Amino acid sequence: MTRYVLRRLLQAIPTFFGITILTFAIVYLAPGDPVLQQTFNPRISTATRQELNHRLGLDQPLTVQYLTWLIGNDWQEDTELLPRRGILRGDFGVSFIEHRPVLEMIGDRLGATLLLTGTATLIGYALGIPVGVYAAVRRGGLFDNLSRILAVIFNSIPGFWLSLILILIFAVKFREWNLPAIASGGMYTVRPGVDQGLNLLDRIVHLLPPALVLATAPIATVSRLMRTQVLEVVQQDYVRTARAKGVSERKVYFLHALRNALIPLATILGPTLAGLIGGAVIVETVWSWPGLGRLFVNANFQRDYPVILAGFVLGAVGVILGNLLSDVLYGWIDPRVRLS
Repeated sequence: MTRYVLRRLLQAIPTFFGITILTFAIVYLAPGDPVLQQTFNPRISTATRQELNHRLGLDQPLTVQYLTWLIGNDWQEDTELLPRRGILRGDFGVSFIEHRPVLEMIGDRLGATLLLTGTATLIGYALGIPVGVYAAVRRGGLFDNLSRILAVIFNSIPGFWLSLILILIFAVKFREWNLPAIASGGMYTVRPGVDQGLNLLDRIVHLLPPALVLATAPIATVSRLMRTQVLEVVQQDYVRTARAKGVSERKVYFLHALRNALIPLATILGPTLAGLIGGAVIVETVWSWPGLGRLFVNANFQRDYPVILAGFVLGAVGVILGNLLSDVLYGWIDPRVRLS
């Protein structure tokens, strides 16, 4: 197992460096002026612009800027540059706009994103597993056909569109109709003079709508995979033996078949988490959720290069580690699989 993990990590190194090169080139070659976003002064003098560009290292060749971002600038002799240690040594730089370390900004918002994506994952598995099993039990029936249609819709519907529809109906219209309305954004209700940050019920009311939007894709994926796996497992000899012994169909599906049908779900856990973090970028923006998604979207509009690059790098690392986690879990859970 250890050798397998080490080999996979070594194989991921070229992928990681390829992603960093491509990402850096796209971000720095894209239109936009970080100096203008930093000063908010379109009439800034040429001398001031050149000074800021030099201090941020933006006047250097692209290859030098990439190496500085990657390994730091302590190898350069220019003392006017902001000191950098490079991402390989854990330094993602300082935000052009907020003038704070990027990792510190990410740490402030990471908890909110993990709470949202973790809740969406739990909802996706908690609803997707029973829906998939029951669809397999009722194969060819109304529930089975309806669940498959909804799975295709849930996988196709854009998160921002569903969010806007939910806000329009259950937040705006329900208030106009004097009905209980859902929260339309934020982590908790802000009231002057009242600390709602510790109100658990208020936090749950704000958390569930965006979490349900994020959970639509996992529900669809898990339910379809569970249906396929259950229908495959019930054809195995041990299930036929259980039926021959007079075991009820309920026990055949939920006791014998479900246990082995759950094993392949480990293969999609890592990609599911990575996909949810990526989908949270849009959902957090629509629901005003103070997580990493809003941070990276705002950084993109403000041309805050260090924050944008940190988002891409951490996303790439998350996908690589998520796929590795899925493979390791699958090999650990299923004794028939040997990681070698």
